[in-house]
Amino acid sequence: MDSRVLFYEGTRYFLSNFSAFKVVWRDVEWMTSEHAYQAAKFDDEEIVAHIRNATSAHEAKKIGRAHPGKERQDWNEVKVATMEEILRAKLAQHPYIQRKLRESGEWHIFENSPRDSFWGRGPDWKGENHLGKLWMKLRAEMV
Repeated sequence: MDSRVLFYEGTRYFLSNFSAFKVVWRDVEWMTSEHAYQAAKFDDEEIVAHIRNATSAHEAKKIGRAHPGKERQDWNEVKVATMEEILRAKLAQHPYIQRKLRESGEWHIFENSPRDSFWGRGPDWKGENHLGKLWMKLRAEMV
Protein backbone atom coordinates (compact mmCIF):
# COMPACT_ATOMS: atom_id res chain seq x y z
CA MET A 1 0.00 0.00 0.00
CA ASP A 2 1.24 3.47 -0.89
CA SER A 3 1.91 5.58 2.23
CA ARG A 4 1.45 8.93 0.52
CA VAL A 5 -1.40 11.39 0.68
CA LEU A 6 -1.58 13.29 -2.59
CA PHE A 7 -3.72 16.38 -2.78
CA TYR A 8 -4.51 18.74 -5.57
CA GLU A 9 -7.99 17.54 -6.44
CA GLY A 10 -10.28 14.63 -5.57
CA THR A 11 -10.95 13.36 -2.05
CA ARG A 12 -7.97 15.14 -0.50
CA TYR A 13 -8.88 18.48 -2.05
CA PHE A 14 -9.68 19.90 1.41
CA LEU A 15 -5.90 20.34 1.88
CA SER A 16 -5.68 22.57 -1.18
CA ASN A 17 -5.67 26.34 -0.83
CA PHE A 18 -8.30 26.34 -3.56
CA SER A 19 -10.81 24.28 -1.56
CA ALA A 20 -14.01 26.08 -0.58
CA PHE A 21 -13.29 26.59 3.11
CA LYS A 22 -13.58 30.15 4.34
CA VAL A 23 -10.83 31.25 6.69
CA VAL A 24 -10.65 34.14 9.11
CA TRP A 25 -7.06 35.29 9.16
CA ARG A 26 -5.83 38.46 10.84
CA ASP A 27 -9.43 39.46 11.60
CA VAL A 28 -10.55 39.29 7.97
CA GLU A 29 -12.76 36.60 6.45
CA TRP A 30 -11.35 35.20 3.21
CA MET A 31 -13.25 33.01 0.76
CA THR A 32 -10.32 30.53 0.64
CA SER A 33 -6.84 30.21 2.05
CA GLU A 34 -5.57 31.07 -1.45
CA HIS A 35 -7.29 34.46 -1.19
CA ALA A 36 -5.56 35.14 2.13
CA TYR A 37 -2.17 33.99 0.84
CA GLN A 38 -2.32 36.08 -2.33
CA ALA A 39 -3.42 39.17 -0.39
CA ALA A 40 -0.59 38.70 2.12
CA LYS A 41 1.92 39.39 -0.66
CA PHE A 42 0.93 43.05 -0.87
CA ASP A 43 0.88 46.20 1.23
CA ASP A 44 -1.18 48.00 -1.43
CA GLU A 45 -4.74 48.13 -0.05
CA GLU A 46 -6.27 48.41 -3.51
CA ILE A 47 -4.65 45.16 -4.65
CA VAL A 48 -5.59 43.47 -1.36
CA ALA A 49 -9.24 44.55 -1.77
CA HIS A 50 -9.28 43.31 -5.36
CA ILE A 51 -8.01 39.91 -4.20
CA ARG A 52 -10.46 39.81 -1.29
CA ASN A 53 -13.35 40.42 -3.68
CA ALA A 54 -12.24 37.76 -6.17
CA THR A 55 -15.04 35.30 -6.86
CA SER A 56 -12.79 32.22 -6.83
CA ALA A 57 -9.39 31.05 -5.65
CA HIS A 58 -8.27 30.88 -9.28
CA GLU A 59 -9.21 34.53 -9.77
CA ALA A 60 -7.42 35.50 -6.53
CA LYS A 61 -4.26 33.78 -7.74
CA LYS A 62 -4.54 35.45 -11.15
CA ILE A 63 -4.86 38.88 -9.52
CA GLY A 64 -1.90 38.16 -7.25
CA ARG A 65 0.24 37.22 -10.23
CA ALA A 66 -0.84 40.31 -12.20
CA HIS A 67 1.28 42.62 -10.03
CA PRO A 68 4.90 41.47 -10.37
CA GLY A 69 7.34 43.70 -8.56
CA LYS A 70 4.69 45.06 -6.20
CA GLU A 71 5.00 42.31 -3.61
CA ARG A 72 6.28 43.14 -0.15
CA GLN A 73 10.07 43.44 -0.18
CA ASP A 74 10.40 40.68 2.41
CA TRP A 75 7.94 38.32 0.72
CA ASN A 76 10.42 35.56 -0.09
CA GLU A 77 11.59 35.55 3.52
CA VAL A 78 8.10 35.38 5.06
CA LYS A 79 5.97 33.44 2.58
CA VAL A 80 6.35 30.00 4.20
CA ALA A 81 5.64 31.38 7.70
CA THR A 82 2.67 33.28 6.29
CA MET A 83 1.29 30.14 4.68
CA GLU A 84 1.71 28.29 7.98
CA GLU A 85 -0.29 30.99 9.78
CA ILE A 86 -3.08 30.75 7.22
CA LEU A 87 -3.17 26.95 7.34
CA ARG A 88 -3.27 27.03 11.15
CA ALA A 89 -6.31 29.30 10.96
CA LYS A 90 -7.99 27.07 8.37
CA LEU A 91 -7.36 23.98 10.47
CA ALA A 92 -8.55 25.59 13.72
CA GLN A 93 -11.79 26.78 12.10
CA HIS A 94 -12.85 23.56 10.37
CA PRO A 95 -13.44 20.36 12.40
CA TYR A 96 -13.86 18.44 9.14
CA ILE A 97 -10.30 19.30 8.11
CA GLN A 98 -9.03 18.41 11.58
CA ARG A 99 -10.69 15.00 11.37
CA LYS A 100 -9.54 14.25 7.83
CA LEU A 101 -5.98 15.38 8.56
CA ARG A 102 -5.89 13.19 11.67
CA GLU A 103 -7.17 10.24 9.60
CA SER A 104 -4.14 10.54 7.31
CA GLY A 105 -2.07 9.05 10.13
CA GLU A 106 1.64 9.27 9.53
CA TRP A 107 1.45 9.15 5.76
CA HIS A 108 3.60 11.59 3.82
CA ILE A 109 1.56 14.45 2.40
CA PHE A 110 2.38 15.90 -1.02
CA GLU A 111 0.81 18.69 -2.98
CA ASN A 112 0.37 16.71 -6.18
CA SER A 113 1.24 19.58 -8.49
CA PRO A 114 3.59 18.74 -11.33
CA ARG A 115 3.92 22.47 -12.10
CA ASP A 116 4.98 23.73 -8.68
CA SER A 117 8.38 22.73 -7.37
CA PHE A 118 8.26 25.08 -4.38
CA TRP A 119 4.88 24.33 -2.77
CA GLY A 120 4.39 20.96 -4.45
CA ARG A 121 6.14 17.85 -5.70
CA GLY A 122 7.14 19.36 -9.04
CA PRO A 123 7.37 17.60 -12.41
CA ASP A 124 9.97 15.07 -11.29
CA TRP A 125 8.92 14.46 -7.65
CA LYS A 126 11.98 16.43 -6.52
CA GLY A 127 10.00 19.53 -5.55
CA GLU A 128 10.36 21.07 -2.10
CA ASN A 129 6.72 20.30 -1.20
CA HIS A 130 6.47 23.08 1.37
CA LEU A 131 2.67 22.85 1.47
CA GLY A 132 2.75 19.14 2.22
CA LYS A 133 5.43 19.67 4.87
CA LEU A 134 3.35 22.35 6.57
CA TRP A 135 0.31 20.07 6.70
CA MET A 136 2.45 17.27 8.17
CA LYS A 137 3.83 19.67 10.79
CA LEU A 138 0.33 20.79 11.78
CA ARG A 139 -0.86 17.19 11.90
CA ALA A 140 2.01 16.22 14.20
CA GLU A 141 1.08 19.06 16.55
CA MET A 142 -2.51 17.77 16.73
CA VAL A 143 -1.54 14.39 18.14
